[in-house]
Order: sequence, then C-alpha cells, then structure tokens
Amino acid sequence: MSVTTILLHLLGEIALLLWGINMVNSGVQRAFGSDLRYVLGLGLKTRLRAFFSGVAVTTVLQSSTATALMVASFTAGGAVDLVPALAVMLGANVGTTLIVQVLSFDISLVYPVLLFGGFLAYRKGTSSKIRDIGRAVIGLGLMLLSLHLVVETMAPIESSSILKEMLASSDPIILVLLAAILAWAAHSSVAAMLFIMSLATAGVIGAEAALAMVLGANLGTALNPLLEGTGGDPVKLRVPVGNLAMRVLGCAVALPLIHPIVGLMSGFDAQASRMAANFHTLFNFVLAAIFILPLPWIAQALLKIFPEKVKASDPGVPQYLDADALDTPSVALANAAREVLRMADVVETMLRSSQDLFREGDLSRVSSVSHTDDVVDRLYSAIRRYLSAINHEALSEEEARRLSDILAFAINLEHVGDIVDKNLMELAAKRIKNHLRLPKDVLDDITHMHAKLLDHLQLAASVLMFQDVASARRLVTEKEQFRDIERAITQRHLEQLRSGRATGDTSAMQLDIVRDLKRIEAHIASTGHSLLEQSGDLKPSRLAS
Repeated sequence: MSVTTILLHLLGEIALLLWGINMVNSGVQRAFGSDLRYVLGLGLKTRLRAFFSGVAVTTVLQSSTATALMVASFTAGGAVDLVPALAVMLGANVGTTLIVQVLSFDISLVYPVLLFGGFLAYRKGTSSKIRDIGRAVIGLGLMLLSLHLVVETMAPIESSSILKEMLASSDPIILVLLAAILAWAAHSSVAAMLFIMSLATAGVIGAEAALAMVLGANLGTALNPLLEGTGGDPVKLRVPVGNLAMRVLGCAVALPLIHPIVGLMSGFDAQASRMAANFHTLFNFVLAAIFILPLPWIAQALLKIFPEKVKASDPGVPQYLDADALDTPSVALANAAREVLRMADVVETMLRSSQDLFREGDLSRVSSVSHTDDVVDRLYSAIRRYLSAINHEALSEEEARRLSDILAFAINLEHVGDIVDKNLMELAAKRIKNHLRLPKDVLDDITHMHAKLLDHLQLAASVLMFQDVASARRLVTEKEQFRDIERAITQRHLEQLRSGRATGDTSAMQLDIVRDLKRIEAHIASTGHSLLEQSGDLKPSRLAS
C-alpha cells in the first residue's frame, strides 16, 4: 500500500475506535447513568473509597475524561469536597489502564461475538435498558475491531526504515509531546495507548520510545477536562489542574529513568507492546500510591490558587445550572433539581409574606413580594432552558421521567408564584388601601391554610428529591383534606351572610383568598401524581384505596 492509502486506512480505523468508545460511553450513560452517579456519591466519603469508585466508574464508562467532567461538576456545585474528588481522578487514571490491559491481549475472536450479541440486544431488546446495554456492547466490539484493523494496517510499516529512523532518533521529550497531542486530539488515553502499542507491535518504535510515549498519553488525556473547564468559574479548574499537576510531576520523575525501567520490566515481558501496557498500569498505580496521602495539602493549595468566585447578589441568577454537565444527564438532572429547590425556597418566602400581609398594613411589602415573583420567573426560565439543552439522546427512560418531574415541579412553582403575586397580593393591597380588617376567625382560617401549604410545599420537595411513594400518597391525600377545609370555611361564611354577620367587602375578599389558596394547594399536590401513577396508586380520577 502507498503512504496515502495507509494514512487513509489509519484515519478511518482511529475514527472507528473513537466512535466505539463514544458508543460504550453513551450506552452505559443511558443504561446506568443514575446508578453511576450513585456509586460516585456513595464512594465520595473517604479517599480510599473515592479511589475505588473512580476505578469502577471509569472501567464501565471506558473514559477517564467523562469521569473527570462528572467529578468537576460535583465539586463546582459544592456537592463534593475536593480531596475525595482528586482521589476519584487517581482511581479513574488506574481504571483506564485496566481497559488497556484487557485490550493488549489478542482477543480478535471476541469482537465478532460482541458485535453480534450487541446487535441482537439492541434490535430485539424488550426494554430500553437492554437496548442501551446492546449499544455499549456494539461499541466495545467496534473498539476491538478497530484495534485489529490498525494492527493489520501497521504491518507494512515494519519495513519502513524512514519512519523507524525518524522515531528512533527523536528526543524522548519530542515523543512525549507527540503522544500528548495524540491523546488530547483523541480525547482518550485508551485510543492513544492502543495506537502506541500498535506501533510497538509493528516494530516501528522500541521499548524506550514506547514508554516515553506512554508518559505523553497520560499527559494528553489530562488536558481535555482542563480545557473543558476554562472560561467559567475557577472552581471548575481545581480537579483537572490537580490531576494534571500530579501527572506532570510523575512524568518529570519517570522520563529520566526510562532506560533502567525498561531493563527492569523486560524481565517480566520483553514484548514492547505488553511492556507499554504494563508501564501504563504501573505508572498510574505508583502515582496513586504516592499522592493519595498528601491530597489534603494539594487540595489546600488548589483552593488558594482557584478561590471561589463571589456569587452574584441577584437571587434570580442560577447557582447550580452548570453548562459543562449537559452531556452527562445524571449530573445535569441533579443540578436542575438543586436549582428547583432554590426556586421552592423563594416560593416559600412569598407564601410566608402573603400570610403576614393579611394582618399587617405595610404596603411596601406587597411590592417586595411582587419583585420576588420576578426572581421565581427568572429561575423558572433558566431551569426550563437548561433542561431543554440536556443531551436527550443520552437519557434513559428513568432519566427522561426524572426530567419531566423536575420540569413539572418548576412549572407548578411558577404558577404558585403567579397566584401569590397577581391574586393574593392584589387582595392584600386592596385590604390595606381601603383600611379593611378581616375578622379574627377569618384570619385564623387563612393562617391555618397557609401553614398547611407551607408544610405541603416541603413535602412536595421531599417527594421530588427522594421519590418516596408514602410521602406522595400523603401529599395527594391531604389535598382532599384541604378541599374539605375550604368547603367548611365557605359553608360557614355563607351561614354568616344569611345571618347578616358578614360585611360585603371582607366577605368577598375572604372567599377569593380561600379560592386562591386552594388553587395553590392543587399545584403543590400535583407533584405526587407522577410517582403514584408509576406505582399504580393513582387511578385516573381518584386515589386508589
């Protein structure tokens, strides 16, 4: 084959390899996205557990870059401390070496089985989870197929004395930079390592050149999360900079020792490609062993170098909607849920203020509540845009339902804010301007209904976050009780009208207030409907017994 033909083949085969990695990543994200996030959350308690969580998640995702972006989003949102996050990255780096170890053996007979089995699962799967797993298996088969093709394509290069001489005469630092650029461009140390091992297998590079390029692959793959985090909150740079710094130090120490390392490792396996895979594993295990203990000091240095940016005083500015997490649905949904809880806190403040304004006479507080509704509207718009920007193709069925539930809760909160602003506040302003006084029993009823609403709003937030069927059932049941309270108040009011004990202006105002509070209750209680429908506890028109 001509040089042009070889290059074209290599470009296509590397593209196939990257596409296979992408299919594995997206398939696993769809099938197990929330579970992987749970594993990370469970493991981020101690450094050791965080390390093994990083190994496990990266082995499944086939990408340390995906793990890095997930962890960086956690730390930027304040959900995870920096020390366990850095420990996760040490584990993620080890996880990629395990993938390379498996792929370094001759498993050319495996990829037809993976492709066929994955195809059957994808086309014949009875659930979306099985189809997503099939997608991931197809991706793994494509990775192995591309590796097999690369090895065949590189075979004629064995006789290329020019390429051999060029790489053999290159300075080790040049080889490191070449491999770093390759890993950065591929967004994958696995892809870079497989290419380096193919060069070694074809005899194009020797053992020392292969090990130097392994160091470069480790550097290059650490650049991707760093570049993803630039241009925003400096907090996002802490984890990728810490990860890159540890790798730079490791490479600086290991590069001058390449020759004696080759001598030591040749006693275990003298084959250059296997030596490269073994060195990749050894390098990352040694880095983890060295840096796992001083992580608290490294974290302190990163906190000083990248201080937290002062948050805007404007409460309508979202705090948790991290755009970098949009390609990782499980993380993006968690961010949206946290922002919706902020929105619920603002709505709770509005409800408390509206309760007070039927007793007090401060007209300026009415305007303050109306301005607070503007905050609710802005947060709702930001959450809606964020949810629509999530990579919907990567959503599993469970995550799609979760997105729908979060959006529905945000919509209901926005409606509650509008009712408080446009209805209750108009009534409160009318009472203050006309110097009207509501009777004590009426105020007691309003206070009682407000207390119920505040309790139910907290319960609705709990249902959204924890998906507890018992709480959802209680929420919908108490909606019926709230309706009974409204009926009793209305009936008592009508009796007062018939007896002549109710005055016209305050009489109509009381009915309007009760009606609006009932509408708010309906919006809050609807949070439990989705969960109860899934569990079979909600009939089309009535709650099941």
